Amino acid sequence: MSEATQTLEGWYSLHDFRAIDWSAWKILSAKERSAAEDELRSLLNQYRKAEEEKTGSTAFYSIVGQKADFMFMHLRETLEELNELETQFNKSILAQVTVPAYSYVSVVELSNYLAKPGTDPMEDPEIVARLKPILPKSRHICFYPMNKRREGSDNWYMLTMEERRNMMRSHGMIGRQYAGKVKQIITGSVGLDDWEWGVTLFADDALQFKKLVYEMRFDEVSARFGEFGEFYVGNLLTEDKFFQMLAL
Repeated sequence: MSEATQTLEGWYSLHDFRAIDWSAWKILSAKERSAAEDELRSLLNQYRKAEEEKTGSTAFYSIVGQKADFMFMHLRETLEELNELETQFNKSILAQVTVPAYSYVSVVELSNYLAKPGTDPMEDPEIVARLKPILPKSRHICFYPMNKRREGSDNWYMLTMEERRNMMRSHGMIGRQYAGKVKQIITGSVGLDDWEWGVTLFADDALQFKKLVYEMRFDEVSARFGEFGEFYVGNLLTEDKFFQMLAL
């Protein structure tokens, strides 16, 4: 049996994608639509307060294409808190005119492939900040789930620790070239959802998503062992932008 990689875990994560039923939204009275907007303002204020108190973080984005209309990415200390956020939104007026499009449950994860031996990573403020991050408010977001392949000779989990460490070091060097252009948050989902990892990218230039993912696919870690799910790409939503989106 190959040696399992030790991981560090931080906040739990929920990606919640919703599609708007525009026919149902139009049927609501002006008073009901106004009440729905007031409820959403209250929820967004609650999310901002969690960030100020450093008990969690939330990203709010519209989604381009037909897969969804908007999404929340929530980070919280426990699964119970994520469940409460989801239920709270489901009870809102706005939720009654939306259809769940997709969701993903995971936990912020860092691997110990590159850890320095003999050190306690949880005593490193930089690592703790990466495990419990305040989500960027970049102009664009890109999310996709992924697996490591387990087929024949291309079985990631049968490689030795040293082989995996060397490949991940090379893989990480590509990501470092995009420092300052793309912020990446990796969430682990083995035992939590259908894929093994969720990858969330933030950037002010959406073209950087294409360039980064394309370049990484030539690296052996992705070219030989990477399996990718659907991609969701969107634009940052503020209250004003969302209400403009809802305006009839």
